[in-house]
Parts: sequence; structure tokens; C-alpha cells
Amino acid sequence: MLQFIAKIFGTKSEKDIKSVMPLVEETKREGEKLLSISNDDLRKKTSEIQTDINAALKPIDDQIAALHKRISDQPDLDLNEKESVFAQIDALELDRNKELEKVLLVVLPRAFAIVRETARRFKENEYLEVTAQEYDIKFSSKHENIKVVGNKAHWYNKWMAAGNMITWDMVHYDVQIIGGIVLHQGKISEMATGEGKTLVATFPTFLNALAKRGVHIVTVNNYLAVRDSEWMAPLFQFHGLTIDCIDKHEPNSTERREAYKSDITYGTNNEFGFDYLRDNMARDPEELVQRGHHYAMVDEVDSVLVDEARTPLIISGPIPKGDEHEFYDLKPRIFKVVEAQKKLINQYLNDAKKLLADGQDKDGGLSLFRAHRAMPKYKPLIKLLSETGMKNVLQKTENYYLQDNKKMMPEADEPLFFVIDEKDNSVDLTEKGIDLITGAGEDPKFFILPEIGTELNKIEKDTSIPAEDRFQKKENLIREYSTKSQRIHSVNQLLKAYTLFEKDTEYIIVDGKVKIVDEQTGRVLERESGGCHADLCYHHAAKLFPYVSQAGRYDGYSRYGSW
Repeated sequence: MLQFIAKIFGTKSEKDIKSVMPLVEETKREGEKLLSISNDDLRKKTSEIQTDINAALKPIDDQIAALHKRISDQPDLDLNEKESVFAQIDALELDRNKELEKVLLVVLPRAFAIVRETARRFKENEYLEVTAQEYDIKFSSKHENIKVVGNKAHWYNKWMAAGNMITWDMVHYDVQIIGGIVLHQGKISEMATGEGKTLVATFPTFLNALAKRGVHIVTVNNYLAVRDSEWMAPLFQFHGLTIDCIDKHEPNSTERREAYKSDITYGTNNEFGFDYLRDNMARDPEELVQRGHHYAMVDEVDSVLVDEARTPLIISGPIPKGDEHEFYDLKPRIFKVVEAQKKLINQYLNDAKKLLADGQDKDGGLSLFRAHRAMPKYKPLIKLLSETGMKNVLQKTENYYLQDNKKMMPEADEPLFFVIDEKDNSVDLTEKGIDLITGAGEDPKFFILPEIGTELNKIEKDTSIPAEDRFQKKENLIREYSTKSQRIHSVNQLLKAYTLFEKDTEYIIVDGKVKIVDEQTGRVLERESGGCHADLCYHHAAKLFPYVSQAGRYDGYSRYGSW
């Protein structure tokens, strides 16, 4: 039936390709206009596009500039008025992004045609001669393939890329124009090895770089980042665009900061991520290395945002030794609750075997599911799940309890001392677990956070409390909240250490230091040095997605393409 419908109406892929074909044909028509013009005129076409972009955005840019001028001209402006002005600027920036997307779509065929024609000329000529501009002279001092002779500049079609001399021999095919349009639209373009994905990326890279707000190209390893930045560079530099690779420069260096100011910036996902984390810890704007985020493309998107997303990025620094005693104090309690949970799991595993053998799939599945929620990496459980049909029983039971927004999950979790969600990498104590680790004679809420908002409101409205005591009571409540918050965090960390992380698998200990093992590659990850006083762990996906939004923009990249 589905095949019959597809024959009549076409597949989703066919419809998507059909929708971009008008842009492909227009790009080809624009390309034909460029065949007979000079190299100088070809470069002027780029300047014309930039002029069109600036003209389309000028009304909004003028409004933004006027608001900035108002703030700078009136330093004594009331705080509320300043907030209002900045809110207007933010709103205008969002409008500008929308207008930019519209104008980029309009100029797309012309921009793509320029890139394609530039590639063709490099392939068919030993060098391209143009009237020397200021940027030709600047580039010639750093790149041997550019020679300035009198008032002329010669751009040779041979240059170094990742230590190898290459001769440019590529021109974009029509199908690669389709890929470029798809990437510009913020979609994933799936291409097989050898189909020229690196060349495809030059289309949206050039187009979005013309907006002069930066393009980030995220690759999976250092070699590709350096190679691609050098291999594709002349296509962009010939038109005055600047290119750099952050992996060539030390973190927090002036050189890396300048690399981010380039029109096009290549780099690995790790380096982009660490720079983002370090910028979020900066104490002064001058310490920031990244500028505002505009457009990004992710190479090997499945690897970067799925496979490697399971390995955290860590920035660490020294922590005070004084609070280590908390872990030692809490360790016996955690050991107690973990041992109690193991006894519970063994009981559930025995029950599951008997009940499933007797054909009682519902009750047997619940026992199996509870054992899994109790400790998914418990070896006897893993052994049982390796038996035929057991995983299907577990999946069926899990689906049952996850339905209706997990409405029935409390029923499954109620007998457990703590609950582990392996997918979210989280561990949560249940009321039963809290009761077990709370010592005799201790406050029953020793491991329970107070509803600070509600409690503060009660203090504020309690007329029986003298005004001079009200402030002190609030301070005591906030102090209690902070202490309990740290205590609960320590409990959760200890529970994770006992139940989720296995020594010599997820981590190793070398010279008394814990080092994480990359589960994808098996390599030991070195920590990045930072100025914070605690470990900051962010998954790769979390660190890239501040750059991108699923639809449009927020405080990050406007769009992103992946291939």
C-alpha cells in the first residue's frame, strides 16, 4: 500500500529535491552569464551581492545603530530605560536574522554560481590574473600560491593542504548544488564517501560568509579541520573572504581569537566546545574568544551529535580540600543503600525467572523492569537479559509504564531505594531510600530540599515575626537550602560512582587521578585546564546546540547544516 501511494504522490525525498530544482536551474543560468566575463568582473559580482545584502538590511541596521548610539550618548540613562532599549535591540536583531535569511535565499543562485565558476577557472588555468587589491597583497605574504607582480596578482592553482601539494581539479556537479541548497536550509545532506561532500560545503559556506557574521565548520578530527581549511581556502580568499582553523592555535590565545573573527572558521567539535565552555567562565569580555554565532555546518553529524555526544567534555580546576570529608561521611550511608538495593534486585531477578517460566508475563515483566530500574549495569541482570526473549519482555513492560507521560512509573519505582535512568545518566533516591540513609534521631528532612520559594513567602507574610528577625530567618533558610543542595549533590555523585561507572571501563585511575575513557575510541581523555573551582561536564550535543536552534534562531546559530 505504501509503495502504491509513493508511486502516485512520490516519496518525501523526491518532493524535497523537486522543491529545490528551481534554485538549481537558476544557479545554472547565473553560471552561464559568468562564463565570458573577466576574473576582475567575477570578483566584482561578489561585491555586488554583498552590497545587495547590506542594502536589504540597512533599514534595520540603522535602527540598531541609533539605539546603540542612544545608550552611548546617554550614560546616565535610567536602568529601566536601558533595559527597554536593549530589549528593542534584541527584537530588532531577531528581525534582522529573518530578513537576512530572505535576502540570502534571493542571492543564493548568484553566490553558488560564483563559487562554481571560480572552481572551474582554477581547474582550467595554471593561474588566475586579477588587478591586485589590498587583500591580494595581504594574502600573498602568507600564501605561496599568490604572487603580486606590479599591479597584478596571480592566483596559482597549486597550493599546500595539510602538508601536501595539491593541484585543484574539481568542479561542482548539479547534484552538489542540490546538496548545497539543502545544507543552507539547515537540513542534513546524506552523501556517500567520494561524492564530494567537502566541495558541496563550499556553496553554503561562501553564501553565509557574505553576511560577514561568521561561519563555523565543525569537523570530527584535527587532520580534517586543518586539511579542509587549507584545501578549500583559495575558493573563498580569491573573493576577499578570510579563513582560519582554530586547531592551529593555542586555547585562549590572541591567534585563536583572531581565527574566530575570520569570515570562515574551521575546527573540531572538541575545540569549539571547550572554547564555548571557557567563554562561559570568562570574568571579563576581553577574555572571550568566540564572537556571536551565526551559521554552522557539522561534518559527520551522526558521529558528532550522536556517537561522541556520549563522551563528556570536562573543564576542571583545583577545589578546596576542606569539603572532601563530606564524601567520607556519606560513603557508609551510600554503601548501605546500595547493598540493600542489590538484595532487592536479586529477589526481583529470582521472581522474574519463576514468573516468566510459569507464563505470568505481566508480573514477571514488572519484576524484570524493577531490577533494571534499580541497577541496569548489575551483571546478573545483564546475564539474564542475554537470554532469548528477555529483552523483548523488558521493552514491552517499559513501554507500558512509560505511556501516558509516565503516569504509572511511580507504581513501578515505589519499592526501590533509588531509581536509575540510564539514558539520562541520572540517579534519584526514593522516599524509601531517604528513610534508609537518614540516621536515627536525625532530622527526617536531612536529605530533602525545602521549597525555598514557598518558605520565603511564608516568612515574609508572617506578621508574628519581628521585622528585625525576618531577615535573619531568610538568611538561615537560604543557608540551609545551600547546605542540603550540596549534600544531595554529593549523594547523587556517590550513587553514580557505585552504580553507573565501572572502573577500567568508563574510567581509570592513574597516579591517584581519575581519567575518563572515551567509550567510542577507548582512548583516555585528558582534562582541559580551566579556572573554575569545580568540574563542569557538558555532553557534545549540549555544547553544540547552544549554537543551533531547531527552527530559526535564539541565542545561538541561525541555522546549521550537516553532512
